[in-house]
Amino acid sequence: MDKYLLVILIFMVVTIPIAFFEPSTGDLRNPPFFNLMWAAIAGIIIIVLYSSFKERQERRKANAKRRSRK
Repeated sequence: MDKYLLVILIFMVVTIPIAFFEPSTGDLRNPPFFNLMWAAIAGIIIIVLYSSFKERQERRKANAKRRSRK
């Protein structure tokens, strides 16, 4: 996984508790920000899928290059 994707992934993971807790006081929110939570979960899923797609493409190129050397 690229460095910038890892940083964005960390921010997404940290966003989920912020949807339920008030950062300044630590109290539970009433009601919690469900839209923020679902957006963070969707972002995590997109980052994981994009990262796996990118790694698969790189692996295909490396395999093709290795086969063409023979």
